[in-house]
Amino acid sequence: MTQTEAYTPEKIKQMIKDEDVRFLRLMFTDLLGTVKNVEVPISQLDQLLAGKLMFDGSSIDGFVRIEESDMYLQPDLSTWMVFPWGDEHGKVARLTCSVYTAAGEEFLGDPRNNLMRVLKEMRAMGFSDFNIGPEPEFFLFEMDEKGNPIKKLNDHGSYFDLAPMDLAANIRRDMVLELGRMGFNVEASHHEVAPGQHEIDFEYDNAISSADHIQTFKMVVKTVARRYGLYATFMPKPLNGVNGSGMHMNMSLFDKDGKNAFFAEDGKDQLSQTAYYFLGGLLKHAKALTAVCNPTVNSYKRLVPGFEAPVYIAWSGANRSPMIRVPIARGKGTRLELRSVDPSANPYLAIAAMLEAGLDGIKNKIIPDDPIDRNIYSMDGQELKSDHIEKLPATLHNALVEYEADPLMEKAFGTHIYQNFLDAKKLEWTSYSQNVSQWEQERYFHLL
Repeated sequence: MTQTEAYTPEKIKQMIKDEDVRFLRLMFTDLLGTVKNVEVPISQLDQLLAGKLMFDGSSIDGFVRIEESDMYLQPDLSTWMVFPWGDEHGKVARLTCSVYTAAGEEFLGDPRNNLMRVLKEMRAMGFSDFNIGPEPEFFLFEMDEKGNPIKKLNDHGSYFDLAPMDLAANIRRDMVLELGRMGFNVEASHHEVAPGQHEIDFEYDNAISSADHIQTFKMVVKTVARRYGLYATFMPKPLNGVNGSGMHMNMSLFDKDGKNAFFAEDGKDQLSQTAYYFLGGLLKHAKALTAVCNPTVNSYKRLVPGFEAPVYIAWSGANRSPMIRVPIARGKGTRLELRSVDPSANPYLAIAAMLEAGLDGIKNKIIPDDPIDRNIYSMDGQELKSDHIEKLPATLHNALVEYEADPLMEKAFGTHIYQNFLDAKKLEWTSYSQNVSQWEQERYFHLL
């Protein structure tokens, strides 16, 4: 799936006629990663193409105050997509939009606009593309007769299981078919380690397209799951005692000649110096990155030892226990895999922060420590210390402390997003801290 295909207004109007499209769903993403949409009748297309479709930005998390509320949606025509489902009222098409101010300027509080800004910085350094291959995981739960999700998993399968243990094979197949009709190149789908947990991987693409795809992917997964009376959740850790859901991010940087800047035939392990510097930047800023790549209180219930989630700041080749892995592929497929990211992350912010950290490594020639090829999970405290291996923050609060302490985060997001994200997440932590949990009640009520 690519966003380089030329969709002109004329071509879009012809497709609307040919496919009986009656409504337009205009999608954008708020600060916290929630997909927002304005649905308009097809009669508003010309108004949209002229950049005159207005909405109230003060109602969107992290956007603007009420006295600055008038905002405009500017569609990215390359994201045109007709949903494969429809009804007697015709089909619905999607356009992903960027947000503009009333003065006609790019709104810097729009996460998508912000990622575009960081990509311009990357290109000014002589690179052409930053490609991302995400691996989002999710759980499927049953729903009651009223359509409310209940804490009952759809199956008790495990990693790569087949039927009858994997009861969701047909559901995933339908998800893959729907995604294929929408232009996704799905590479694989399978049951994950935990009961009721699943993964569908789709082909890498440039940074903006990949972030757009992640948002569309979540919507499709949830839509298809409901057809089967199931609820799909991308919550990082919905259940105690089982693995949580991650969203590993495979990334590669390309030079102006279209060659993979991470590959060097004669380099150590066939990795370029650029790759090592980029890796060094990711490791240096790992603690601050965690606030963005693992942005919820629940994220840190996944980042604990014993459930295969990376909790140590280190890197390796084949070893999957460190935070960053370098898969064996070389040539065009040379890439770094950041394994700590989870699917609650706003993909536009996460990718912008990862790229900014890597570019900082290149600019300042940050050399990473040696790779750790042993199983970090089995290392004791002394071994971790001798190999200079630190842990990621264990709570959202600690991650926010690191976020505030690292100047790179404000550089990655600009003042508006940086501060609004920080404020929102501090409120989330305060709300969580003041809540008396069921665990506390069961633990202490009769004991004290």
